[in-house]
Amino acid sequence: MKHQPPPPPRRWGVVAAVVALVLLACLQIQYQHLKVDLGKAGFASATQENNAIPSRNRIRWGTARIRKAATGADSLPRGIVQRHSDMSLRPLWEDDPASTHKNKNGDYSALLAMAVGISQIKNVDTMARKFLKENYAVMLFHYDGNVDGWRHLEWSEKAIHILAHNQTKWWFAKRFLHPDVMAIYDFIFLWDEDLGVENFNPRRYLDIMVSEGLEITQPALDPDLSTDIHHRITIRNKMSKVHRRIYDNRPSMNCSDESKGPPCTGWVEGMAPVFSRAAWKCVWHLIQNDLIHGWGLDMKLGYCAQGDRTEKVGVIDSEYVVHQGIPSLGGPSLSSKTPRRSLDLRTHVSIICGIFVFLDQGLKVAIVLTVALIDTKTIIG
Repeated sequence: MKHQPPPPPRRWGVVAAVVALVLLACLQIQYQHLKVDLGKAGFASATQENNAIPSRNRIRWGTARIRKAATGADSLPRGIVQRHSDMSLRPLWEDDPASTHKNKNGDYSALLAMAVGISQIKNVDTMARKFLKENYAVMLFHYDGNVDGWRHLEWSEKAIHILAHNQTKWWFAKRFLHPDVMAIYDFIFLWDEDLGVENFNPRRYLDIMVSEGLEITQPALDPDLSTDIHHRITIRNKMSKVHRRIYDNRPSMNCSDESKGPPCTGWVEGMAPVFSRAAWKCVWHLIQNDLIHGWGLDMKLGYCAQGDRTEKVGVIDSEYVVHQGIPSLGGPSLSSKTPRRSLDLRTHVSIICGIFVFLDQGLKVAIVLTVALIDTKTIIG
């Protein structure tokens, strides 16, 4: 009697499928247990209260309860809840009714926030005076640890000083400019420290921003005096008050009326952005916790334009600044200035990042093809 051949070994595809199903089942069970544990504390009381309410009002009451509980103030009397804060300094012994950061005409409230180092104190002094003159708030993020070096400035006690060694403005902004704290301000200037503001007036700037219906802007850059210009759209147009797009027929740009996004339209650079309150509420959530220099973030700001980015994002030409291109946080020396047309550090980093993304995508494709080939051999065999 002939022995029957042993059954063929199980196919790896079947084994993998079974393992995947088991893992999914375990994760689902763990999720349900966690969901029950998190809701156990408030379930009984919520059910009892809900049963005491007429059925026609339960849906409306339940929605209101969820909205109220989300603020963390559901146990407080309604009249005592203060949902927002601000950066106004409060005197210890007397009230200061003029501590609101609206301009002299009472039109807008604004905040200027900058990451600063003591080596740029002269330039920052000029910038801060411009904003404080209009009764706007100033917040300085000290990345070099030197706060005492600013105390001799007459306006120093009017500013907010925050210290963290070797951090950029995006790190500070994510941790200290939460939308609930910024809600008191109509506009937020999140600027670099190396901007010349001789031809800039913050009050006139905001007047233009409001009249043009803009949510995200930046002042144009003076092309004659700025030493560090990266993108054509930021260059000042002397013939206009505001521009929202550029035109360029070069194949590398191809900017026309049909263009719908960066670098042709709907875009500002990260050195000197100005946000409306609504735009900042969105941008704050866009900033990642591990973001350092912010390179690439400016390409995504259009998502927060509160509408069509080609209309709500723009560069204001009549109030312009000079980008001095002074490196900070241990950057290269000024003695070796980079020519405007050569590749600067930002461009090199962008190229390197692009290579890594390309390699990463290639690796993913290779893995997918390998798995597909293995699966095909398994099925055929």
